[in-house]
Amino acid sequence: MGNFLDAAIEIAKEAGQLLLAHRGVGFELKGDYDLVTAADRASEQLIVKRLKQRFPEHGIVAEEGGRAAEHAELRWYVDPLDGTTNFAHGFPMWNVTLALAKRGEVIAGVIYDPLNRELFTAERGAGARLNGAPIHVSKTAVLNDALLATGFPSRKRHQNVNIHFYYQLAMVTHGVRRGGSAALDLAYTACGRLEAFWEFGLNPWDMAAGTLLVEEAGGKVSGMRGERVDLHGKYVLADNGLIHEETLKLFGDIFAGEYPYEMPPLPAPEWEMQRG
Repeated sequence: MGNFLDAAIEIAKEAGQLLLAHRGVGFELKGDYDLVTAADRASEQLIVKRLKQRFPEHGIVAEEGGRAAEHAELRWYVDPLDGTTNFAHGFPMWNVTLALAKRGEVIAGVIYDPLNRELFTAERGAGARLNGAPIHVSKTAVLNDALLATGFPSRKRHQNVNIHFYYQLAMVTHGVRRGGSAALDLAYTACGRLEAFWEFGLNPWDMAAGTLLVEEAGGKVSGMRGERVDLHGKYVLADNGLIHEETLKLFGDIFAGEYPYEMPPLPAPEWEMQRG
């Protein structure tokens, strides 16, 4: 399996350098809200070309349109630029993500952050690493002491159910971050910078590498109701394992409409407050 990971590392680094060279380029809308840049397309073209050269029998599933041999036994999930909106605005949280799955199980993954020169890697059964050094999830044992992360979709955010989860988790933890890169949120969970990450509506390429990282770093990954994680599923929860059951219990309450904290009322307009 080592040659698969070595190839992914080499390709991710090359794509990362390409993205660095594309900083400052314009963007366009993919649909009504999703941004896409020339950098996304150039990075994907490079990655797909390199993978086909090295592993012509493998399938490739990539964000910007690549769907070659989706049902192959060995299949790559590729996000050529995770965090496109961040990249387009110059916000420094974006990366290149590659993962290899065998019969649906992720066996190798790479998340490369070229700005910070951080390379997260994992192999099934061989642990997770950051720049070659082993990493482990945090030892925080209770949700009340945890720092979490989540994300929201590009479209119809005002209708997204996650706002209810966001508020409840923000009230019972040290805080909830929204960085705009699911892969890095998962990588940060794997190395202990975060205790947990959850999100609705992710694509397989968003979380394939990151979920393996968390598991190989000693954490736990599941659906938000505790079911086995599904790369094509509706949601994901990844954490240090120690707060997993407590988080699932709170999620269960929220799914049932039982909120520990009531949503705050809107404050009166400033002129009404002054008049009163």
